[in-house]
Amino acid sequence: MPNRRHLLTALPAGLGLCVAGGPLSALAQGYPSKPVKIIVGFAPGGAVDIIARAIAQQMQGPLGQTVVIENRPGAGTNIAMRALIDSAPDGHTLMLTANSISANPALYQPAPFDPVRDVTPIALVGRVPVVIAANAASGPDSIARLIAASKAAPRSISYGSPGNGSTPHLAVELFARAAGIELSHIPYKGGAPAINDVIAGHIQAVGVNALEVQPHVRSGKLRVLAVLSAARSPIFPEVPSIAEAGWPGFEASVWYGVIGPAGLPATIVNQLHGLVQRALAAPEVRDRLVGAGGEVQPGPTERLTSLIASERERYARLIREASIKPD
Repeated sequence: MPNRRHLLTALPAGLGLCVAGGPLSALAQGYPSKPVKIIVGFAPGGAVDIIARAIAQQMQGPLGQTVVIENRPGAGTNIAMRALIDSAPDGHTLMLTANSISANPALYQPAPFDPVRDVTPIALVGRVPVVIAANAASGPDSIARLIAASKAAPRSISYGSPGNGSTPHLAVELFARAAGIELSHIPYKGGAPAINDVIAGHIQAVGVNALEVQPHVRSGKLRVLAVLSAARSPIFPEVPSIAEAGWPGFEASVWYGVIGPAGLPATIVNQLHGLVQRALAAPEVRDRLVGAGGEVQPGPTERLTSLIASERERYARLIREASIKPD
């Protein structure tokens, strides 16, 4: 595994000052003056929560303040987002967000927030691919067979997801449109019950993040048909990426980013950005993401800003055309 020095030097050009000096050695005057809070829109123990805690642990030493996680689950992360938006723009309240920041303005009506108006992007953290999996004994044994069956009998293949409008649901629907097929979506209250119904044979497939199916693949109950990312997943290295399977350029992943409320001063944004880059270089954070089947993605703040905007456009079109409604 690459050591810390290698990971630091591997960061993109232009980030060196953020990591080695700059914001870390010349802190914004008076900041932070109290513990820093990172809001997570999910219950403790999930992927977002685990990654947030790993980043928080790396940030608090250089900040000289405790960094705490506040879990605010509910309403598709809209409760957590509202808590962030209503907080003071002083750098003491942050959020580890995911795809919902781009999807929810179209998914919920009226729009609960505007990411351009209400949020300050700070840093992209990483990605974990969405996978399509099937029952290892009775389901289709490849993505090609699933597609062929769907084309022969549209909507004959049913798949489960963690819920209407969830990132895996949107990812599978995006892929189905790219492949020219129609699938029958069955929403569940979370990934676990959807996985259980695939194992029981009640539905043919499931769309979830890579980490959720890993133990069932190891036990031989599930087979991963497709990893919806440009590169192979480190936890399923034997499964071709969706690009290798015939759809180059297509990607549908769960991605994570650190954001603050609107109006966050540039000096604090720069400081926090540098701290996140330093955290992403730590083996502990990298291992958390790799263990979830993903990868860290250091880079400039503009990388997260552009991703939020491009994904918002892609999701809005899908939600409108497919008439997707939240649970």
